[in-house]
Amino acid sequence: MDQGERALHSSSFGAAAVAYAEHRPNYAQAAVQWALEHAPGPRVLDLGAGTGKLTATLVALGAEVIAVEPDPAMLTELRRSLPAARALSGSAEAIPLPDASVDAVVAGNAMHWFDMAVAGPEISRVLTPGGILAGLWNVMDDQVEWVAGLARISGSAAIGPRDTPTSWRAETADMHLPRAGVAARFGSAEQEVFPHGQRRTADSLVSTIATRAGVLVMPEQQQEATLGRIRAFLASRPETARGEFTLPMLTGVLRARRL
Repeated sequence: MDQGERALHSSSFGAAAVAYAEHRPNYAQAAVQWALEHAPGPRVLDLGAGTGKLTATLVALGAEVIAVEPDPAMLTELRRSLPAARALSGSAEAIPLPDASVDAVVAGNAMHWFDMAVAGPEISRVLTPGGILAGLWNVMDDQVEWVAGLARISGSAAIGPRDTPTSWRAETADMHLPRAGVAARFGSAEQEVFPHGQRRTADSLVSTIATRAGVLVMPEQQQEATLGRIRAFLASRPETARGEFTLPMLTGVLRARRL
C-alpha cells in the first residue's frame, strides 16, 4: 500500500466512529498484560487510540493512560465513552507529549497506519530508556473452518492482510521498526498471540466488517455486494445462522524495548 492509499484508508474511520465504537472488539487482557510486562513504570500512551477500545482495557488494568488520536470524530467518541481518560489530539508523527514522559507506547490496530520513518523517532523521543513499544492487532482465527470460509468469501478488502494469524505474523514481522530505519533505537521485536473472542450475531458481525478500512473506502455498489455476500455466507452456516455466537479470534502483539 503506497502512502496516498494508506492516508485514504487511515482517514476513513471518522465517518463511522459511532459504529466503530459499537462493533469493534476490545483486546484480550492477557495480551495487553504481556505487552506491558517489562515496562519500567505505569505511564502508557495509547497512540492512534481511535474510540478507546484499547484505552478502556489499559484503564481497567490500572495504567496511567494518555490517549492520542488524530481524527476529531473518533476523539469525540473516545471522550464520550471514557470521560475520565486524558485524551489529546495528535498523531504518531507529532506526539503532543514531552521527551521521556511515558513508560510504554501501545497501538491497537493502528501501527500499520503510522509513517514509521517519522513516527519511530517520535515514539523513541517520548519513551523513557527501557520503555516498551507494542502494537496489538485483533485477528480472526482461521484455524476454525467456518472462519476460514468467511475470510475467503469476504475478499481481501474486507478481511485484510493482517486479519488472520499467519498473515499477521508475516505482515508485522519486519514491517515497522526495520523498514522505518529506526531499529537501532529498539531491541529485537517479539511476537505472541493470545486467545480472544467476541459475541456477535450475523447482523452485528456484518456491521463489524463494515467498519474495516477496506470496506469503508469501497464504492457504494461494491460495498453493498461485499456485505451481501458475507450475509449470505453467515446465513448458510449452522454456527452463525441463528442468534448469538462467539467469533473465534486472537490478539497478536508485537513488542520491542527502547534501548
